[in-house]
Amino acid sequence: MIIPEGGADVAYRNNTYIIFDADNDYWSYMYMRGWKSSENHDFNFHDAHELGSELTDRASEETVKRTLRLRFSSAKQAIVLVGAKTRNLYRFVRWEMDVALDLNLPIVAVHLQQCPNWYDAERVPPILRSGYAVHVPYRMRIIQHALDEFPLQYARRGPSDTGPLFYPKAVYQRLGLDECL
Repeated sequence: MIIPEGGADVAYRNNTYIIFDADNDYWSYMYMRGWKSSENHDFNFHDAHELGSELTDRASEETVKRTLRLRFSSAKQAIVLVGAKTRNLYRFVRWEMDVALDLNLPIVAVHLQQCPNWYDAERVPPILRSGYAVHVPYRMRIIQHALDEFPLQYARRGPSDTGPLFYPKAVYQRLGLDECL
């Protein structure tokens, strides 16, 4: 399904919970934080992971989940960084996606593959394959567009609306991302 253009142009500035494979895709999360902190980029999100205590490798699963659930309490949307192994991770990544869905959060699935072949359905976790989530490549401008626009689209969805969702070519062209088409 293609998402129609329109909606607010004002940056969506409530907390964003980012779900990712910490063993293999931590780099992508750190790049996003770098984009956010750079004065040279127009990229902003409030990172729910910056809230609360730090977790250590020695923390119990119960402690980790309790801390992550606390971070979810401030989230208005979620990003799932879809890497090569994301669909196979159940202990925390699948649990985080379940929590996001239970909390009825809009989900932006960000694919870490290179443009133009950025979407690979086989990499998408089964829980997101038909869900009402927007899928975008790992490019700063389209991620920001999704953070700005998708929550409103998500709030307006009807009971029969399904996914996966993709932005039309015109959005990519307007954002100067022709290489992702």
